[in-house]
Amino acid sequence: MSNTDFLTKLERYAELIVVHGLNIGQGQLLNINAEPIHRELARLIAKAAYSHGACLVDCPLSDPVLGRLRIEESCEDSLNFVPGYITGKYNELIDSKAANLKLVGSEFPDILQGLSPERINKVRLANYTAVKRFYEDGIGKSLVHWCVAGAATSAWASKVFPNLSEEEALESLWESIFRICRVDRPDFLEEWGRHNSDLVSRSKKLSTLKIKELHFVGPDTDLKVALSEKAIFKGGREMSALGREFEPNLPTEEVFTTPDRRLTQGHVKATRPFMVNGILVKDLSMTFAEGRLESFSASEGAETFRTYVDSDPGGRFLGEVALVGIDSPIYQSGLIFQEILFDENAACHIAVGSAYKFCLENGANLNKTQLEEIGCNESTVHTDMMISSEKVDVTGTTYSGEQIPIIRAGEWVGEFGRD
Repeated sequence: MSNTDFLTKLERYAELIVVHGLNIGQGQLLNINAEPIHRELARLIAKAAYSHGACLVDCPLSDPVLGRLRIEESCEDSLNFVPGYITGKYNELIDSKAANLKLVGSEFPDILQGLSPERINKVRLANYTAVKRFYEDGIGKSLVHWCVAGAATSAWASKVFPNLSEEEALESLWESIFRICRVDRPDFLEEWGRHNSDLVSRSKKLSTLKIKELHFVGPDTDLKVALSEKAIFKGGREMSALGREFEPNLPTEEVFTTPDRRLTQGHVKATRPFMVNGILVKDLSMTFAEGRLESFSASEGAETFRTYVDSDPGGRFLGEVALVGIDSPIYQSGLIFQEILFDENAACHIAVGSAYKFCLENGANLNKTQLEEIGCNESTVHTDMMISSEKVDVTGTTYSGEQIPIIRAGEWVGEFGRD
């Protein structure tokens, strides 16, 4: 890929993030969470955002090495400290109906290796608590335009392409991101419009069925995930409080909903590794009973995963179930990205932890008692775990008792395929 070709695609990618992902409007504030290594992309995003009317683009650069130093060197009592201006900043993002972008893809993906899982989790929990309103209202009620997108780095690329040189790996990862995000073609915005229509159509079809239970069956997997009668499927763009659509994830291939936390039953094996608190969890097998994750094993990262799910009482219950077919370009790439933004869009997945209230009818207006009555989970954690492949089937049982094949051998069945 020539420098000119790379820059053209990177500029398209920035435009996609600003126009389709964040949908920046006149006078809107944009906050970008990024690392120093993301500077080039962040600058292009800022340029595109200003051209679409942003009043200010703020981009605090977070050094992952400093993050490790704090966990490693700080006294125990200080790990809970979060300065008040952090809370104030995220409250202002909500109150001003701003936009918030997170760029993922670390310069040092393994920076937290070897640290205490308890200390890592203590910092994560303190940070979450300080901006809890942002997660509950900013994201949960779409009061901000939020988006997560990837930025390739050499260290991340070497994990995805371990047999290539550092330079070749970085180029290959950028090429993969550009292809998966459809910016390898001039009509990328139109293509995203078509893709969004497909996801919305699929979501509506699944919601109309009134599914009571999703049954996943495959190697080492026989899992039943229950849904309440108020569950609705989401996919594609979301509508913000400003009445404008935005895309929370780039890329996205999933349709997802909120399960009934009380009724998950069976066993399941993760089909891809995933990161928790900066640590890779591999070969995870889980057993659920009466909704709760009762036991699990993993070849790597088990103690980190245990610390994470035991952060609070809701950490061992499901907050999301998502369906993805093997037509996903991420699955078709044959790559394991070790980055949840990409890997979750390669396979069906479940998530322990907090649930999406916007995946429930009138969910934003339900009180705590009403949410508990329909099994909506609440937690300070949320992480996705991929559970499908070309060997997994998914069947839906409706509230009327009809059994409907949705995915067979990883492929969408009939009406659930592309329009």
